[in-house]
Formats: sequence, structure tokens, C-alpha cells
Amino acid sequence: MASFRFHQWLTCEVIADNGMVGVGNAALAPPLIKQTIDQFLAPLVIGGDPFDYALLWERMYRKTHAWGRKGIGMTAISAVDIGIWDLMGKIVDKPVFKLLGGRTKQQIPVYYSKLYADTVDAMQQEAAKAMEGNFQGFKARFGFGPKDGLAGMRENIKRVEALREVIGYDRDLMLEAYMGWNLDYTRRMIPKLEKYEPRWLEEPVIADDILGYAELNKGPIPIAGGEHEFSVIGCHQLLYHRAVAVLQYDTNRVGGITAANKINAIAEAHQIPVIPHAGQVHNYHLTMSNFNCPMSEYFPVFDVEIGNELFYYIFEGDPEPVNGYLDLDDGKSGLGITLSDKHLQNFEISQ
Repeated sequence: MASFRFHQWLTCEVIADNGMVGVGNAALAPPLIKQTIDQFLAPLVIGGDPFDYALLWERMYRKTHAWGRKGIGMTAISAVDIGIWDLMGKIVDKPVFKLLGGRTKQQIPVYYSKLYADTVDAMQQEAAKAMEGNFQGFKARFGFGPKDGLAGMRENIKRVEALREVIGYDRDLMLEAYMGWNLDYTRRMIPKLEKYEPRWLEEPVIADDILGYAELNKGPIPIAGGEHEFSVIGCHQLLYHRAVAVLQYDTNRVGGITAANKINAIAEAHQIPVIPHAGQVHNYHLTMSNFNCPMSEYFPVFDVEIGNELFYYIFEGDPEPVNGYLDLDDGKSGLGITLSDKHLQNFEISQ
């Protein structure tokens, strides 16, 4: 994880002719995303009807397909699309999840997602503190990979064992390698991890190695992934090849809410649950409105480390979990968040 930080964020305002504003966002390479929106996407949607969101999405997707179907292009489409959905909700005075299918659960269970690789004592202390929130699941990150050899494997196992000592076996433990392993290393690690009963092993290999994912997913530990996959078709490939047991697209990468809602339906047909990456309110609305989304990831409010935490410093209104669950307010229109001005002194802003 030390090799990757994103300490920038993009917000995208979609303004209706009546003055209402929908707000989208993106976290990957914001300067490039901004250029893509300003130069290529904005001209395609300005003057359109937000309720023609499917047409607007297809227009953006096809006009940029030759160079934008993954990565920067799709992330930019996601930001615009999320803003369109926020705007639609505000126009009709309904929360976005009510436009997607409504409430499918009273509250959303969330799992605690932090536990970045650290000393054994530090990780145990963090887990013990997180237990006070009554989370039913905890996700930890590995700090050692192929370059660290057998000694690194033992260090990885030591930390998994230590976390199980704290949380026990009545709560889920999820493990993430963040694409830092390869197929051979993962094959060797899985037998060592099996006895600790992880709910899943996340992103063990690079995102493009779909066949590697598929091979691993036949093993004893369910494989999770998809946060670095883009578009409906990209996620369909993961599902078709049974490459993941849990799909984890990120709405502000995969193509926005329009694409994510289609992916949810395809995943349900494959009987593969969807647990979107990174929490954040745009993902919560999709989880609330889909039976096939059993829970959400939750990054605790914390000092900025990897970068996901920036969301809490830029927006107000993201729901906080209580006793391991969070809820969405039926009375808040759109996504239910607003831009915050409380931390502007900590940012360099470009428009």
C-alpha cells in the first residue's frame, strides 16, 4: 500500500437550467479526469435532459470508447453520471435509492475497513478499538509479498492470527493484498490462510489477470475483486468466468450509478453478491436498493492515509454507522450530501 496514495479528489457539478445542482465525484487522477470532462464529456451532455440518463451515458461511452473504455475515460463518465443521478433526485425531491428500486433493507450492515499493515501490537489495538463499534466484519491489508519470501509469508500469517485472537471466529475477517501478489505466491499463501476462515481474499493478483482470479476462486477461500474493473462489460467478464465470489466495483470508477445498477442485475443472475468498494454514499444508495448487495464497506473517519478518507473532508452528510449499521434518510433528496467548506484551508483548489 505504501506505493499508492491518492491525495486529490474531483467534484463534478451538473447544473440544471433551473439552478439545481447535482454533485458527482471521482478519486483517480483528478487533474486528468477534469480535462476529460471539460474537453470531451461536458459538450456531450450540456443541453440534455437528466432523466434521459441512459442516452447521455451511452453518448459519453461511445464517443470516448476508442481511448476511454477503461481507466481515465470511464472514471470521468462515472463522475458526470453520479452528478446526474444526484440532480434527478433533487428535482423530484427523492433520495437516489428510491429512484433505483427503493429500500430493500431496514439498515445496511457495514464492515470495518482499515487495519493497514503495521506491527502486530498496533493492528491488535486497532481491532480491539474497532470492536466497540459492533462491526460484524473487519478487513485487513497484507504488508508482505513475493519480494519478502518465506519470512514475509510468516509475517503475513502472524498478523492474521493476531487479528483472529482479537475478533474471534464469530465475526468475519476479510483479507486484502491490493494486487501486490502474483499467482504463484497466492497459491502458496492460500493453504496457510485457510484455517483462519477468511470471508474472502481480495485482489490477490493484478486486475487484468481474470484467468488467474478464476483459478484461485476454485480454491477453498472465496476471491473478491472488481474495484479496478471498468464498465458493465468489464464486470460481466469477471462474472462470466466465475473469477470472483464477491464483486466489488466502485461506482465512481465503473461508469457511475447507471452502469452499476446494470451490473447489480447481471451479478444477481449469476448469484454473485455485490459489495461495492470504499463505502461512500453513492455506493450506499446502490446497496440499499439491491437485494444482491448484502452489506457495505466502511472506512472510519481518520487522518488522511491512502486517500479514501478524503471523502469525509470534502463532503458533509455521509451517514455514520451506529452499532455496526448505517441508514439512509428517506427525507434527503439526491445523494444527501453537500460540499463542505470546513477544511478548505487544507486543500489547493483548482476549477
